[in-house]
Amino acid sequence: MLFQDKTKSPRERAEDLLAQLTLREKVGQINQRLHGFSAYEREGESITLSKEFKEEVEKFGGLGVLYGLYRADPWSGRDYSNGLHGIMMKRAYNLAQKYVIEHSRFGIPALMSTECPHGHQALGGYLLPVNLGAGATWNPDLVREAFSVCGKQLKDLGVHYALISMLDILRDPRWGRSEECYSEDPYLAASLAREAVAACQGQGVSVVAKHFCAQGEGTGGVNASAARIGPRELREIHLPVMKACCQENVAGVMAAYNEIDGIYCHANQTLLQDILRGDLGFQGAVMADGTAIDRLDNLTGSSTASGAMALKAGVDISLWDQAFSHLEEAVAQGLVSEKEVDRAALRVLEEKFRQGLFEQPYLEETPPMAFPAKDYPQSLEMARQGAVLLKNQGLLPLSESGGKRIAVIGPNADNLYNQLGDYTSAQREGEGVTLLGGLRQLLGHAAVRYAPGCEVCGQDGSGIPEAVALAQESDLVILAVGGSSSRFAGARFDVNGAAETDGPVQMDCGEGIDCSTLRLPGCQEELCRAVFETGKPVAAVVIAGRPYALPELCQRAQAVVYSFYPGPWGGQALAELLLGRFSPSGRLPASLPRSVGQLPCSYNHKSSYRPMRYCDLADAALYPFGWGLSYTHFTTSNVSFPGQMSLKELQAGGRAEVRFAIENDGGMDAYATPQLFIHDVQASTVRRVRELKAFCKVYLKAGEQKDCVLSLGAEELSLWDPDMRFVMEPGDFTLFLEEGGHSHATGTFTITE
Repeated sequence: MLFQDKTKSPRERAEDLLAQLTLREKVGQINQRLHGFSAYEREGESITLSKEFKEEVEKFGGLGVLYGLYRADPWSGRDYSNGLHGIMMKRAYNLAQKYVIEHSRFGIPALMSTECPHGHQALGGYLLPVNLGAGATWNPDLVREAFSVCGKQLKDLGVHYALISMLDILRDPRWGRSEECYSEDPYLAASLAREAVAACQGQGVSVVAKHFCAQGEGTGGVNASAARIGPRELREIHLPVMKACCQENVAGVMAAYNEIDGIYCHANQTLLQDILRGDLGFQGAVMADGTAIDRLDNLTGSSTASGAMALKAGVDISLWDQAFSHLEEAVAQGLVSEKEVDRAALRVLEEKFRQGLFEQPYLEETPPMAFPAKDYPQSLEMARQGAVLLKNQGLLPLSESGGKRIAVIGPNADNLYNQLGDYTSAQREGEGVTLLGGLRQLLGHAAVRYAPGCEVCGQDGSGIPEAVALAQESDLVILAVGGSSSRFAGARFDVNGAAETDGPVQMDCGEGIDCSTLRLPGCQEELCRAVFETGKPVAAVVIAGRPYALPELCQRAQAVVYSFYPGPWGGQALAELLLGRFSPSGRLPASLPRSVGQLPCSYNHKSSYRPMRYCDLADAALYPFGWGLSYTHFTTSNVSFPGQMSLKELQAGGRAEVRFAIENDGGMDAYATPQLFIHDVQASTVRRVRELKAFCKVYLKAGEQKDCVLSLGAEELSLWDPDMRFVMEPGDFTLFLEEGGHSHATGTFTITE
């Protein structure tokens, strides 16, 4: 048969096989209803397949995609005692794949999908800082290196679809999934997402980018709520990152839970077909989010009709819902055509042929590749480069010479899970490095004493007096506060795995954990005030998954470091930073507001009004997008702005260049991060006061100077005009050259006719 001919293209083989399948078999190929972690039972070293898994395979004469075979976290109920790790991972994979192949008339293997938002969510998974932490590095090359490591691990374990958060833009930090966003800025987010896609797919693992689209624009910061935006806001803020992924030929995209202007993303044909496939050129498969198709019952009143609605809109693969399993009935009822089922099934089959699954469906049962930090330091380096120094009144870096009595106080000083973020697997005892552990490694136990003071959440302040006493006996305090997205402290879960807030949970962030305030949770503010009242010098370290409003903390502490969940080795990175082992180079990927009442607080607001201007609050964000201090100092010189270029030159691929020299004129080697912002002065639609359009990260030894070029082309200089065309217009631009939120030079540029 033609589909068995390896000389034919994946599309030709898929088309031939599709023509031989029954409607039920086709429906089976686009279903991903099962939880993979429920597909097996483990007794010691023995693994058996579950009844549910076998019945699903037999019902549809095969299986399209199996989700989360390796997932291990409190929702899955899997850990090192009953989950898959080591060689058992490959053994279970082969067992499941063999059963699928043997119960398919044509021996069709299954695709395996897994969560990898910031590393593989599996036992022994290589974990990175969360996306906001990656955004704070402002280093696309490093992000690419880190996700290349993740891709190696996923490939070794037979994963075909890596589900990676990268499309959401942070517009409201009350949202519990803020940590999954790279930035509040579309250019920075697109720059990093592009590299994550290229890295994983370069290792042979297809990426499913999520979530599409505008989920970060939810009403009131509530998860899965309506994105009340127009088509221009959609295109200016939320589509550029998807466009960047499409330019890297991303293999998949996951639709978002929210609705946009009354249309659910899973039922939005304009979004999933006209824009995604038509405008952006996407060629891959659209996957549903967990149980999202069933939520369309809110419109249809029928699971069968909901499946038909999503399929017609452009969804190709389901996730945990019941609706797609009723597509046979939908075809019989005339709600959807078999041709539309064929369209989706063809994409799944083509992916299977493209990945070579028919030729090599099984894994060699050898021990999985190991990824120790000493051999794969990318996660640690991301934690180093993602730590943002907000303030420093000469307290940092601390001396390593000894003699100082250091008090480490706060609930985030010695809790590994509080620095890992959501979608994190169970960790072995002794894995990772907390801030306390990192400081003791560098200074010794005797120099560092510790008192937590309180938990992250809850009102039990009984430990505060002990913390205050410790501070009073010490020469200085390192105050480690913030939040947690850890599911490992009593979380309960919704049907889609999102955490619920009706239990005694030590979470203030993560999926399902949205906040009405941006204050430190629990009684941490009480702890901070008590420590400040001792009069001891304080270096505050904030470990969090979202931007907080911390005006009092930032005013009273002598130094403040902000670290978005920095991953397993984040404590080591933070300890090294505090002690001056390296100069901080993190820059804020999202603005820090003064108050929740300031929202929205994004830097790139429209020029039609003055935001954040209230009679009872100071203007502007507490710390703006792009802000970050260093232990050294940078100056720029020989700045040359481009002057003018014609429309014709730019349309032909020409680029307007900003040239300059940047020098490290301080006493410490460090990274500088030059940033180029623009403001379109003459335009047919209301423009934003500033838009990031170029940046670079440059390593400079003390006293070193380097020449740099940041350039602007048609993509950076175009706008969506009144007729929703993406065009360049003649006119003037103001250009802002900055570093770490500090202005270095301002110039002009003109596009001529």
